[in-house]
Amino acid sequence: MAECGASGSGSSGDSLDKSITLPPDEIFRNLENAKRFAIDIGGSLTKLAYYSTVQHKVAKVRSFDHSGKDTEREHEPPYEISVQEEITARLHFIKFENTYIEACLDFIKDHLVNTETKVIQATGGGAYKFKDLIEEKLRLKVDKEDVMTCLIKGCNFVLKNIPHEAFVYQKDSDPEFRFQTNHPHIFPYLLVNIGSGVSIVKVETEDRFEWVGGSSIGGGTFWGLGALLTKTKQLLAPHPPPRRVLQKFDELLHLASRGQHSNVDMLVRDVYGGAHQTLGLSGNLIASSFGKSATADQEFSKEDMAKSLLHMISNDIGQLACLHARLHSLDRVYFGGFFIRGHPVTMRTITYSINFFSKGEVQALFLRHEGYLGAIGAFLKGAEQDNPNQYSWGENYAGSSGLMSASPELGPAQRARSGTFDLLEMDRLERPLVDLPLLLDPPSYVPDTVDLTDDALARKYWLTCFEEALDGVVKRAVASQPDSVDAAERAEKFRQKYWNKLQTLRQQPFAYGTLTVRSLLDTREHCLNEFNFPDPYSKVKQRENGVALRCFPGVVRSLDALGWEERQLALVKGLLAGNVFDWGAKAVSAVLESDPYFGFEEAKRKLQERPWLVDSYSEWLQRLKGPPHKCALIFADNSGIDIILGVFPFVRELLLRGTEVILACNSGPALNDVTHSESLIVAERIAGMDPVVHSALQEERLLLVQTGSSSPCLDLSRLDKGLAALVRERGADLVVIEGMGRAVHTNYHAALRCESLKLAVIKNAWLAERLGGRLFSVIFKYEVPAE
Repeated sequence: MAECGASGSGSSGDSLDKSITLPPDEIFRNLENAKRFAIDIGGSLTKLAYYSTVQHKVAKVRSFDHSGKDTEREHEPPYEISVQEEITARLHFIKFENTYIEACLDFIKDHLVNTETKVIQATGGGAYKFKDLIEEKLRLKVDKEDVMTCLIKGCNFVLKNIPHEAFVYQKDSDPEFRFQTNHPHIFPYLLVNIGSGVSIVKVETEDRFEWVGGSSIGGGTFWGLGALLTKTKQLLAPHPPPRRVLQKFDELLHLASRGQHSNVDMLVRDVYGGAHQTLGLSGNLIASSFGKSATADQEFSKEDMAKSLLHMISNDIGQLACLHARLHSLDRVYFGGFFIRGHPVTMRTITYSINFFSKGEVQALFLRHEGYLGAIGAFLKGAEQDNPNQYSWGENYAGSSGLMSASPELGPAQRARSGTFDLLEMDRLERPLVDLPLLLDPPSYVPDTVDLTDDALARKYWLTCFEEALDGVVKRAVASQPDSVDAAERAEKFRQKYWNKLQTLRQQPFAYGTLTVRSLLDTREHCLNEFNFPDPYSKVKQRENGVALRCFPGVVRSLDALGWEERQLALVKGLLAGNVFDWGAKAVSAVLESDPYFGFEEAKRKLQERPWLVDSYSEWLQRLKGPPHKCALIFADNSGIDIILGVFPFVRELLLRGTEVILACNSGPALNDVTHSESLIVAERIAGMDPVVHSALQEERLLLVQTGSSSPCLDLSRLDKGLAALVRERGADLVVIEGMGRAVHTNYHAALRCESLKLAVIKNAWLAERLGGRLFSVIFKYEVPAE
């Protein structure tokens, strides 16, 4: 491997280093474990895709082996923790200008150790042009794939796996991107690909699509006519500069962004002296593109001609797309191709055209990763034997470039970022993710309560909050690996990476889709995993679980001694008090770090007295006087006192009422949230102390399942397929969601088809004040679906 890395690396590595601002190994990541390649080469951009296996650390828990021992030691931890290596699959997509292709291929050749195949799937018009170069450099046979098939496969993939992939463009909004929440039911839709010409495709299923129309007037027309017009027309100036051909598409768009089309176009008011009242046409509408140039005895500026040309072509494409959408009864039209490429001026004109011709009935949608569609599709074609579509994939924020705003005022050179390299990484998830079957209307479900992209005040607060919390997270990460010699160094790299992400989001809050508290938390978890801090709170959870388990019998005895009505309130207060123990909340972590004796009873005293900030407890109590629920689905939050002294006594009461319980916990770690593997050990220990829980586990009336998530929040549209199947099978008719992350930051407005309890303690003073309460105010929201 060292010899392979050394041979010839001086020239190619150096040339690539000089060409870009990011180190090559941060662009072509994990090349040594690359297994399969695909490439999409367009007229100016190359998109490379490859699959790699990523080795990373995971914290595993398991019960101690007590065989041969008479008793367990009183203060022994409830389980042991070991850090193990685990291999997962990752997809890498890299976009760069064609001028870098040879240097990039050299770098890949020098660092590529092994591949499972000797073929590289290729698509795009440039695949033929660069075929010999690719085969010579990589020693892989080029296998060409159909461009349209690849585009559609790629489009289906991103729509299914990236919830905030599609957006509408709104000219006068700040920011201008409005993201749509994607759901598994993405079909049918219309895909309008604007390359040199225009192709319009109706996509009905994963494998069924048909070309329904197109036009020869597309991006090539804009580029070609624009070059001719700006070559033959001179700028209005006493001494015009030398004429030059505009060779770059971006430069032409930059000219258009500064132009005034009404200087060249004939408007309705120019024909009729104002609006056309009979037809209901505004006086500002274009009556004839370039109409004034036929009669005016003057020269027109390059900017004005470029703007007129852009409007002419965009309006034509928009009307054509609108007619096909109406013909096929489709209301979603996705636009892609090099004509779009994230340029606000093109998205603005197409959006206006679609809205005008459809009277707002058809929506023009754009894609964050539209430039990658061909490469993704080509990769999927080459990987069909592995059936990648059977898995769910998630965007890895730590390794992906965000969607960057490109103001029309910026010139082409200023649009370049990261040395013109753009990255997308997707991690394969353990299990397929699907909707919770109990969602009232899955297509309209939005997990997040507040959109920080829209709410500038909340955005400023939360970004600052996460910045201020960074020192504590770094400290916790280092403390979680006391035997590691490089923990401090890795933690510092984590700090820098996450800090940089936060600064990006200050400037472009839409970089990774809709900005929310959930996305900030998830980005932090991705960055921690990137530097091998899989579970910084593992030792904290282990200790707190041990303490809480020793308290469990006494708590249950106290509850059993109460009368029925008094016990119900005590159980709810126990749930709420347990939810106070959240290391992710600054107000709580400060107390827990300074007062090691802060416990369950102290937490109860912190709670707001009734009436609570949101208080449906009386309605809940009345419901409990009725027949038992058939099955309750409970989404748990924190480890320790929360799960053991709050959730399990509540679960136990439901079991005694005759209600089956599905207890859902995170598949992977996040903050001090309880994981599924930890919940199994906790349940086993509780069953050893409590016959109610023991018999329920034995008889499968209490089932412990994983959510498929590793987030402190909860997206009910992306849950483990096995959990969804169990909910259907058991006929769940009550959903309980606890915790700020799951019930306030997300799902506060979630509408379900069954009864639900959403409960949390507000442990953030700013949020509490915004909601009209104070620190440790209580949310207890019992909802019954409308008849």
